[in-house]
Amino acid sequence: MRYINLFAPGGATDVMSRLYCSKMSELAGQQFIVENRAGAGGTVGQAAIAHAAPDGYTVGLGSVASLSVAPSLYPSLPYDPAKDFTFISGIWQVPNLLFCNLALPVRSVPELVALVKANPGKYVYGSGGSGTTPHLTMELFKQKAGLDIIHVPYRGGAPAMVDLMGGRVQMMFDNVPTAIGAVRDGKVRALAVTGAERNEALPGVPAMTEFYPGFEITSWGSLVGPAGLPRPVVQRLSALTRRALQDPELIRRFAENGGTTWWTSPEDLAAFRTEQAALFAQLVRASGARID
Repeated sequence: MRYINLFAPGGATDVMSRLYCSKMSELAGQQFIVENRAGAGGTVGQAAIAHAAPDGYTVGLGSVASLSVAPSLYPSLPYDPAKDFTFISGIWQVPNLLFCNLALPVRSVPELVALVKANPGKYVYGSGGSGTTPHLTMELFKQKAGLDIIHVPYRGGAPAMVDLMGGRVQMMFDNVPTAIGAVRDGKVRALAVTGAERNEALPGVPAMTEFYPGFEITSWGSLVGPAGLPRPVVQRLSALTRRALQDPELIRRFAENGGTTWWTSPEDLAAFRTEQAALFAQLVRASGARID
């Protein structure tokens, strides 16, 4: 089996893909080989999955970025997210983390909201780029809380983090695996995670749902194949994925990378993708983000 990963080796997405494929290989008695096809926010690899033969030997990662954000962000895509894939199962969810620099005089989400509302247009937030899920998460936060904050996009989360610690921007969202090191080292102050519940990697940090019910955005990963995969193949992969995601060691290793295992039925995954596309379309319109 060939499993196409949409992102470069070494990151949390790659690590969790390899952990998942290793467990699937063990359960299926058949090797799942990870092939990295990075580029254009995951759309290069997503297109490779869409254009593969539906013979059951090529599957891969279905990502929030390429399946639910990209349709509103790019003027055109080399695939149709709704029609060119067979949806099989969710695999993981990774929340974003809201954090600020140590100089900002706040220690909670309500204190941050009060400070920004008292000083509209004064504070600046960074992101790893326009249209990324951390950027759009901040746009949702601005809508929910009624905030006026200036956006400064960077080419990746790392330079944004450097400027945040240096005081040039005051706050940002980023994926938990990316930000957790700076939090644990005491270099930034964590305020909230965006999963439905608190995250095991940061149990003392509240969830945004505790302040704004329904505020849930995650960087999710799923298993998809090209359109037309035979139903028996889909059923077998779905059942094997469910068993893999119940494994205590896999659950532990995902948690180390800020993720939680996330199994869904094929039908529920397809419906979830559609719901997410509608959410991000609204946030992209509000933010004015666009990639030409």
